[in-house]
Amino acid sequence: MTPEKFQMFENRLLKNYKHRLKQAKRLNVTCWRLYDHDLPEFPICVELYEEYIYIAEYNRRHALTDEEHTIWFTETKRIISEMTAVPVDHMYVKLRKRMSHREGQYEKEEVTASKIITVQENGLQFLVNLTDYLDTGLFLDHRVTRQMVQAEAKDTHFLNLFCYTSSFSVYAAKAGAKTVTSVDLSKTYLSWSEENFKLNQLIDPSAYQFVHADVKQYLKTLPMNHFDLVVMDPPTFSNSKRMKDILDIQRDHVELINDMLKAMKPGGILYFSTNFTQFILDAEQIKSDQIKDITKATTPFDFEGRLKRWCYKIIKPL
Repeated sequence: MTPEKFQMFENRLLKNYKHRLKQAKRLNVTCWRLYDHDLPEFPICVELYEEYIYIAEYNRRHALTDEEHTIWFTETKRIISEMTAVPVDHMYVKLRKRMSHREGQYEKEEVTASKIITVQENGLQFLVNLTDYLDTGLFLDHRVTRQMVQAEAKDTHFLNLFCYTSSFSVYAAKAGAKTVTSVDLSKTYLSWSEENFKLNQLIDPSAYQFVHADVKQYLKTLPMNHFDLVVMDPPTFSNSKRMKDILDIQRDHVELINDMLKAMKPGGILYFSTNFTQFILDAEQIKSDQIKDITKATTPFDFEGRLKRWCYKIIKPL
């Protein structure tokens, strides 16, 4: 790697940092994305989590030997540290490897020591894991969507499907939702969800439920006309052994959305999101005449021009 390439990286990082730091301070945002593969020679994603940095290196073919790669990464981290004033020992690195069965999915690399921190977003507290999983536990790209949910959640029956660590649920509960139900197939994520609720002094078993279930099957069991507000953020693809069927979001999204609409009150709001970049919403088959693409409206400042997901607001007809 030539000095000129490192200088290009430093210049891009500086441009991003000056622009985004100003916006982060204005919005009181302490967790944000600094860089995401802007230059082909630097295939990494860099995110700030308060006084820590998370770096995900994308698995790309390169002509570097192991020794050259080590030198490259050492210098890359030095530049990031110098720019952000975050010491190198406060940086945590993951390698994102593509899984063989499906484009767009990644598998995690094994790590040894765990690093779990507590961060704040809009006055709420969330546990972030910088080491053990591919994702940290807080999807930064949905920061704006969470605020939309917060604005509409008061006095609602709220449902969070494929809830992950339940950041949407925390927002809804803090905003005064009557009930909050969080559903996921992973017991690990449901446990993490409960910890996030405890962090925010949200302890009411009668109002807050954490359901271990396969969402596709769970939707078939719901009563009609019950939920006022719903978030559905499914994976692109899942063939977990714990599921009755394979989930393919392009194939299955109409069924998932229509099943959900049945369980919603007339006028109820569904936020549907997917990370499948080639996703095409089959609006004609969805039983709602109020479907709005809010991808742009929910794009945070640190993801402008680099967002790799879709988001829709779907309202059940009256």
